[in-house]
Amino acid sequence: MLTHKSFLWILLFINIIGTVYGYDWYMWQLKSTEPIFWIFVPDSPTASLFFCIALIGWLIHKNFKLVEALALITLVKYGLWAVVMNSLTLAETGDIGWQGWMLIGSHLAMAIQAILYIPMYRFEFKHIVIAAIWTLHNDVIDYVFGQMPIYYDLMKHMNVIGYFTFWLSIICISIAYYVWKKMKQSLNA
Repeated sequence: MLTHKSFLWILLFINIIGTVYGYDWYMWQLKSTEPIFWIFVPDSPTASLFFCIALIGWLIHKNFKLVEALALITLVKYGLWAVVMNSLTLAETGDIGWQGWMLIGSHLAMAIQAILYIPMYRFEFKHIVIAAIWTLHNDVIDYVFGQMPIYYDLMKHMNVIGYFTFWLSIICISIAYYVWKKMKQSLNA
């Protein structure tokens, strides 16, 4: 069912809506961001944009390998990151409102869909390397240059959050590496 064309179209539509909503969500932060950093600020919508492009590829029977590696790594990373940040905000403040719960649900779905579509990915090691550079560079932009998504109630914990984010990136890159190794082994079997 997950690979049926009708389901892929529905998933693409849902992800396009989520991507547009995500970019709109970041507009207030982008207005106060230097243009050189714009591409690095809306992390989650860019991750879902990668997945939209991967979905389009699958619908037309192509594999956009670099985009698939970027989608897997960043969807899992930013999906889990947002779940953790919203959960920490809940622990810090006692309330996150309906939007916080919506963010937890939608971002958890991002991470899950990235994992569910592992059999569709066809990226190679070089694509993982490029995606890893992108992902780790984004961490530097976020936590060295101060362009991370703003969670006002958590800003006092930015050093710890930056450290957590770095290791989350390493874990997500490792997942992509593991997927590639498994793909390679199954092709050689």
